[in-house]
Amino acid sequence: MNNFEHTVHTSKSFDEAVQAVEQITAAKGFRVLHVHDVAATLAEKGFQREPLKIIEICNAKYAHEVLQKDVMTALMLPCPIVVYALSGKTHISTMLPSIMEGFFPDKGLGPVAAIVEKVAVAIVDEAAH
Repeated sequence: MNNFEHTVHTSKSFDEAVQAVEQITAAKGFRVLHVHDVAATLAEKGFQREPLKIIEICNAKYAHEVLQKDVMTALMLPCPIVVYALSGKTHISTMLPSIMEGFFPDKGLGPVAAIVEKVAVAIVDEAAH
């Protein structure tokens, strides 16, 4: 699987990028379920790193649809969007939902995965600008 993610660089600060992802997610009809502050969690254990947050996004209609096709798709839900700093530069990434087809080839996930992927990529791209 060569193309499993979409990543963009942004001139926004880390916090601005996180806020943009959260706002655009809501504007696109999706919901932020949880934000994991990975850097803070690691720092609690004595491991330092640049900022990194995993933003879990979901749309109930699409989640229900893929779960109806195969409950094991839950292993790939909710959709993650990652905002991170690397060498002082802010990046935004998402896993491409189309990869679900490779894990569940006979379940007919293509159409819903394509819809969700279009939205996830748009969130990343719009948040970067």
